[in-house]
Amino acid sequence: MIAAFAYARVSSREQEREGYSIPAQRKLLSEYGRAGGYSTRHEFIDIESAKNPGRKEFTKMLRLLETDDTCRVVLVEKTDRLYRNRADALAFETLIEKRGVEIHLVKEGRVISKESRSQDKFMHDIHVAVAKHYVENLKEEVKKGMREKAEEGIYPGRAPIGYRNNPATRTIDVDPERAPMIRRIFELYATGEHSLITLRKAVLNELGLRLARSYFETILKNRFYLGYFVWQGVEYKGTHQPLISGQLFDQVQDVFAGRNKPKHRKHDFAFAGLLKCAHDGCTVTAERQKGKYVYYRCSHGRGKCSLPYMREQDVSDRMGKVLKDIYVPETVAETIVSSLDSDRARADSERQKRMEATQQRLAVLRTRMDQMYEDKLDGKIDSADSSQSCRGSRWGSPTTSY
Repeated sequence: MIAAFAYARVSSREQEREGYSIPAQRKLLSEYGRAGGYSTRHEFIDIESAKNPGRKEFTKMLRLLETDDTCRVVLVEKTDRLYRNRADALAFETLIEKRGVEIHLVKEGRVISKESRSQDKFMHDIHVAVAKHYVENLKEEVKKGMREKAEEGIYPGRAPIGYRNNPATRTIDVDPERAPMIRRIFELYATGEHSLITLRKAVLNELGLRLARSYFETILKNRFYLGYFVWQGVEYKGTHQPLISGQLFDQVQDVFAGRNKPKHRKHDFAFAGLLKCAHDGCTVTAERQKGKYVYYRCSHGRGKCSLPYMREQDVSDRMGKVLKDIYVPETVAETIVSSLDSDRARADSERQKRMEATQQRLAVLRTRMDQMYEDKLDGKIDSADSSQSCRGSRWGSPTTSY
């Protein structure tokens, strides 16, 4: 009996399909092996897609074929069970040419080896190309289907907390248990009395909901709870039920904006934050004495330190002695200036592009407003429709960021 490896594979979505199950493949390979005089030394089974390299059992089989001289035969149902990408196909081509490996494609009735006819190798290459094309085409179709779903207002991904995916209708439903918790989180933070840390504690105490602090920010800035969602960089109006009002969302964003305002120091010291203590590595802090003298000292973060108080003028003189000995070659200085000029030119270009995009958007909005005004004068829309459109302009259409 000739020693052989048997390889079977299914992807998760194909696992229950007739003719693709692991037991069916094992039975087919076992019968083929007995009829051909092959003894299955080891079975390798993967339950994952073959579109990308890196399958666990497949990789293990490759390593054994590279090192084990007693087994040179691989039994597999057909080409796309073995690989659907060119990298894995090339790996096997190398084994075939350098190690004398044979691939027995049972359902295709073909053996690929170093001595195979050019016709068989050609047909095998075609099967590899077809398998790769199938994967790429399937990927495109999936993306197309998800984009079409998004355009219909149905979020194609996993619903955030407060909602749940409905597998029967393929829509997003409100989670009756957690939706009230999400509303309460927005209400608590909108008061302005909480940081994210204290909000986390309040939600845990009041609602029993334990979430990471960073996740609270994700929730509070997510327009999904307003009825919108972003898919592939585009915002869509969703068909799912909003959990909060636009007013509440605005209040929360205002709180975030207030907390993110830059904090200004009461005193502006020349070397604040720039110095470290040579004795213990703590930060050297500055303080003003008698209203006009600035001294620097160790912050004593690790206990008492022998670093003496230093007047700002003394620190400035010592820093000057160090800096005056630094020489920057002219070529380096020119490179720095050139880099700064390039960065400034690039920033100006980006700013100009954003300005032009904003102006184009503004022109479109003005055109729409003029058209609405003309339609109103012509009686095509009444006052109720016009006011409703104006009220909905804020939340009724996706926004564009520049």
